[in-house]
Amino acid sequence: MRHGKKFNHLGRKAAHRKAMLANMACSLIEHKKIKTTLAKAKALRLYVEPLITKSKNDTTHSRRTVFSYLKQKEAITELFGDVASKVAERPGGYTRILKLSNRLGDNAQMAFIELVDYNETYTTDKPKKKKARRSGGSKTTETAVVTETVVAEEVATENVTTEVVEVEEKTEEVVETAEVVEETVAEVTEEKDTTEVVEVEERTEEVVETAEVVEETVAEITEEKDTTEEIKEEESNDSSDAEKAE
Repeated sequence: MRHGKKFNHLGRKAAHRKAMLANMACSLIEHKKIKTTLAKAKALRLYVEPLITKSKNDTTHSRRTVFSYLKQKEAITELFGDVASKVAERPGGYTRILKLSNRLGDNAQMAFIELVDYNETYTTDKPKKKKARRSGGSKTTETAVVTETVVAEEVATENVTTEVVEVEEKTEEVVETAEVVEETVAEVTEEKDTTEVVEVEERTEEVVETAEVVEETVAEITEEKDTTEEIKEEESNDSSDAEKAE
């Protein structure tokens, strides 16, 4: 007779059931979330939660007791390390079961079983929304709006003043650079003018020298021409005198 035996045998013998639950518990500790049937998830919750409670007391005796159930060193290390530190302040209820749709093959009810402290969807501390009261709420909202507008105006004026100061500084820098450029251009033009004047003077001197040389050569040529003409006239006169004498 099975008087007082209310746990689910899951259609298996005792050894098969214990081995299956041990493997599922190790998978849950390793992956923090597994998918199985709803009946197995409920049986696993009764199997693994006492072991998690045992892991809070990290002693050799506790480790040996839990190892007699799980039979895996990696799972023991993970359970007494990361998992134990996560659930240290939780007084129970370490797992959560989330129901899913039925399985296609045998229409079995499926479910997720997970460790509560590793689901960020439920563990994140979200700020609570304050409920607005109707009575007297208009004044507070009006004051809040006024303060917001004043702060916004102050921020806008500060931004404008900072922008004006930046623009003035940039204009001063531009003016200074323009003055420097003008000075450099004036110096360059002065140097250029002086060089041009010197070149013109040199060229004029060269032209004058060449003109003098040309005048001298012209004078020499004219003198030579005059002498040749005189010689020719004398010769012609001599020849005419000789003819007359004959």
